[in-house]
This record gives sequence, C-alpha cells and structure tokens, in this order.
Amino acid sequence: MLSGILFQLFYGLLGSWTAYLISVLYVEYRTRKEREKVDFRNHVIQWFEVLDGLLGKHWRNVGLAFNCTFLMFGSVIQLIACASNIYYINDNLDKRTWTYIFGACCATTVFIPSFHNYRIWSFLGLLMTTYTAWYLTIASLLHGQVEGVKHSGPTKVVLYFTGATNILYTFGGHAVTVEIMHAMWKPQKFKAIYLIATLYVLTLTLPSAISVYWAFGDMLLNHANAFALLPRSHFRDMAVVLMLIHQFITFGFACTPLYFVWEKAIGMHECKSLCKRAAARLPVVVPIWFLAIIFPFFGPINSTVGSLLVSFTVYIIPALAHIFTFRSATARENAVEQPPKFLGRWAGIYAVNVFVVVWVFIVGFGFGGWASVTNFVHQIDTFGIFTKCYQCPPPPPPHPILQSPNTFNSTTFAPAPTPIHHSHHYHLHSP
Repeated sequence: MLSGILFQLFYGLLGSWTAYLISVLYVEYRTRKEREKVDFRNHVIQWFEVLDGLLGKHWRNVGLAFNCTFLMFGSVIQLIACASNIYYINDNLDKRTWTYIFGACCATTVFIPSFHNYRIWSFLGLLMTTYTAWYLTIASLLHGQVEGVKHSGPTKVVLYFTGATNILYTFGGHAVTVEIMHAMWKPQKFKAIYLIATLYVLTLTLPSAISVYWAFGDMLLNHANAFALLPRSHFRDMAVVLMLIHQFITFGFACTPLYFVWEKAIGMHECKSLCKRAAARLPVVVPIWFLAIIFPFFGPINSTVGSLLVSFTVYIIPALAHIFTFRSATARENAVEQPPKFLGRWAGIYAVNVFVVVWVFIVGFGFGGWASVTNFVHQIDTFGIFTKCYQCPPPPPPHPILQSPNTFNSTTFAPAPTPIHHSHHYHLHSP
C-alpha cells in the first residue's frame, strides 16, 4: 500500500511537470506563428503541429503516431469501462452486448464541434468523479473488512509493475493538453490550473484506493472493477450511472483530437457544416468500437497503454522536445516563458527533463512494458479475444429438470456450464 501511495504522489508530480512543459512549448509555438501573422481563429492547434513548428517533420511524425494511437486506445478503454460498469446495474445483458450499445451512444460525440463545447461537461464530470470516489471510500469503510481479508499485495514482480503502470496511465491523461489550452481564453494559466487539478485528484484517488484495499485486500487482484465487490444499493447504482456519464464525456475528450486529425487529413477541418463534419468523423469511431469488443480486458489494457504509449506520448517526448527546442543559447534567450528561479533556471529544468526521460524509459516503458504485456497476453490465453463477459461471475448451477413420466419416467439433469476462469493481476482502481 505504501508504494502505491508513493507512486500516486510521484506520478502526479511527474504528470504536472510534463503538462507544464507542453504548456511552455504550446505558448512558444503560438507566439512565433502569430508574429508571422498566422491566423488560428478557424484552426485548432494540436500537439503534432507544435512539434512540427518547433522541431521539424520527423518530430511531428513520431508525436502524431504516438498521440493518435494513445488517444484511440484511451477511447477504447472508456468504452470497455462503460460496459464493465453498467453490468453491475443490469446483468441481463453480457458486457459485450453493452459494448455494442455504448459504442453507438459514444458515436454521437461526432456532433460536438470542439473543446469549447465541453466546458460545462468538464465541470459536471468533476462532480461525478467526486461523488464516485467518496462513495467508494465511505461504502468500503461502512462495509468493513471481509472475513479473512489478506493484504499481501502483488506477490510477483510482474504484478507490482502492472499496478505501477496503471498509476502512470492515471496521471498521464494530458495527451489532449494542447487542444484544451487552445480552447482557453488564457492558455498561459493552464499549467497552474493543471497542478491544482492534480492535487484535487489525489484527494479522490488516495482515500478511495486505501479504503477499498483495506476492506477487500487481495480480492482486488482478480476483480478489475471495485463496483463488483460492493453490495448493490441505490448509492452504488448512482455512482455507476454518474461514472457512465463521465466516461461518455471522457470518450469525447479522447476522441475529439482524433476527429481533428482526420478532418485535416481529408480537408474537412475548416468546413462550416456541422453535419458534413460529423459524417466525416464516423470512420474514426468504428475501429475504436471494434477494438473494445476484441480486447475487453478492463485493467490490463490500462497498464499496457500506460507503459507502451503514455510513457512516450506524455512523458518522454515532451521532455525531449523541450530540451531540443531550447538547446541553443539564442532560443533560451528569446524564449517566451523563462524557467522559474527556484528550479535553477535552464540548468535545473534540463536536469529534471533528463531524469524524467531516464526514469520513465527504464521503469515505465521497460519494467512496466514487460509486466503489462505479460499480463495482457495472460488475459488473452485465459479468456481469448472477443470474450463475451470478461470477469463476470459464473452462472449459478441449473436446477434439476424433472422429465414427464410419459417420456423417460426419470429425472434428468442439465449439463453443468463450462467454468469461467478468473485471471489474477494487480489493479489499483481509480474513479
């Protein structure tokens, strides 16, 4: 538990640092372009364009590949989470069927033009996650510890690093930072707001994670969704419904930058017809929907995306981009935003960036990638792809069926169902 708490604090700080770097690079790029009389009124600036303008096409191509892949799988995770959550309210349908339904629902985000339209939804999403986090905390404490609870935690190295990369993913959600900043009237304030938001998130994730783990212990190793462990109640149903709405909003947040990239690729980004843009965006949703059906492994897919994609998209590439953008004395002297004194100016910021790159590459991508891929492959071996209901409880054994005396005059039992095997992996649930 202690290492989990420390990882949350550490990766929360690390995530805020790279959000700061992305903010600096965005402001630098936009200022340079505006000095060249470039008009952005009908154009949304994206991360790959910042890399292109500051460092060239090779950086743009690498950033675009990692960013789009991460956002696509981030959207996949939201669909999987929707199906996983709603199942604990209505289990008459299996999780795969719920994925079909929520895929259709989330496809309606093609009608939302830009991040300006997400302002009120972002605030409501904050209230929803706050309720859910404190529900998990209070419900776990009131429930108390289950009989014979054990707190041995991950018993293997692979489980330890799988959990660590889940936390890396949790605090690596700012791959859409540039698009959000572009939607702000004063993007220079983003870095301070993001730090405050991270501190607030810690007040939600730490109490809920600690309480659920205290109550259920090692049961979390084979239950990727904490809702599965808490008894059914109106409060739990409310938490599930609010999380479903929040995940719909998050799907839109993750998918909207992909819509922009696709629109620019086919020449529709500056089209003023909302219906034409919506129709053009639909091909983006289809592969996301399909991947969510193929790999419904809620939990393992989070850590795999965290180690292989978030590690580069959110941590390594921004740190390296900042180093190379300001590598010359002239660039440092003419920088729009100078590093703060308490960090040691340019030498201090360079040292922190090098540390971020080395740490995330070795621990996040190296050990985390090995652990996450191993666990992901284990899920495929255990459940197979296109699994109908991932980690669902096995159905109750059927009652004996008494045949009519006119047929066999005997009692016949229906065949027992094939048992569903549960996987074992470390997962720290966060709302």
